[in-house]
Amino acid sequence: MNRILFLLLSLFSFYSYSLNFVEDKSPDLGLMKNFKASELCAVSEKTHQYLMSNIDDEFAVKVGDIFANKVTLPQVKETLTFICNIYREDVRAKRQSRLHNTEFLAENFTFYRWMPDTKTAQHIARKSNNAVKTRLLNNIPDDQIFLTKYYTKMLDGSPVKTEHYTQALYAIPFDEEALSLKEADKNKTSTRFTYTRQAVISGALLKKNLAKPLVWITEEALHDVLLQGTGVLQVDGKIRYFNVHRNNGIAYDYSIGKREQARYWYFAEVPSIMGYGKTLDSKIAVNPHVTFAGNVKDLGLGKLFLVSFEQEGLQVSRLGVLADQGGAFDNNFFQLDLLVDSYKGWEDYHAANKTMPDYAKAWLLIKK
Repeated sequence: MNRILFLLLSLFSFYSYSLNFVEDKSPDLGLMKNFKASELCAVSEKTHQYLMSNIDDEFAVKVGDIFANKVTLPQVKETLTFICNIYREDVRAKRQSRLHNTEFLAENFTFYRWMPDTKTAQHIARKSNNAVKTRLLNNIPDDQIFLTKYYTKMLDGSPVKTEHYTQALYAIPFDEEALSLKEADKNKTSTRFTYTRQAVISGALLKKNLAKPLVWITEEALHDVLLQGTGVLQVDGKIRYFNVHRNNGIAYDYSIGKREQARYWYFAEVPSIMGYGKTLDSKIAVNPHVTFAGNVKDLGLGKLFLVSFEQEGLQVSRLGVLADQGGAFDNNFFQLDLLVDSYKGWEDYHAANKTMPDYAKAWLLIKK
């Protein structure tokens, strides 16, 4: 009897999620704008390379159960390849990219309309102590996803600790420097799993010399970089990039603010803005305006999404690739996070993005 009940619940869960994506034969797209085909191709190509080179990454390299019987992984790869083929054909022909042509998109792609999981969003809203977050989650329309925007934080930093720059971005602790992620994850009593964010901020790592400080920033900047995942720092007149590397194993809590999170990330210096990757060396180089972060675990890496919304009186749409993730997307079938750019802070971020709405129609696109 218990086994039958379990099977019924499993089928119900799968059926419920499968309803999130429904084929749409006449999508209303509006005007394609605010993205470059060259940058979309670059992210598509890097993501395709990851899918081809990391078949052992069972977390991300998969079609995703939610798309079973609709989409295959080879189709996802073919879609990414097609994006670059079209871009390069248009460059050689010296014509405007057909990726900005809605008729071309409708002729060459199958569209699956994303209907958000508003029940889960509302459940999270009930637990949240943030009034703005509660309102946004409760107000997700039945036919639009929650479209958030993320950015890389442009910061000033120092190579040494000062009265102003009191917090470090730390490299992975010394006790796992020589270990692969798989090896390091086996020891839950190691330095990385011992300390919360609050303990690190209080100086636990520095006092015991447990990890190397890579660069020093302010405490407020630290919370921002831990949330965004990437820091673009000016240090002694040079621009340097830092990306999250390994975390302390504590889940992100969607219901609380950034300063209260116990989750903590250790960092590594990287050559550019990086997205998803099972290891530091395999991370995908991503570009603003054509990269989405989302539920990689369940949606699968490399999906091509189109989002559409009203902006300054026009219905506009843009394409992007799911090439990044974050702790906020666990069991999240209602949200995508668009990488918009690099900013010093809230004011310049808001000025650049204030006309973008909080919700958007969204489709998964698969090459026909």
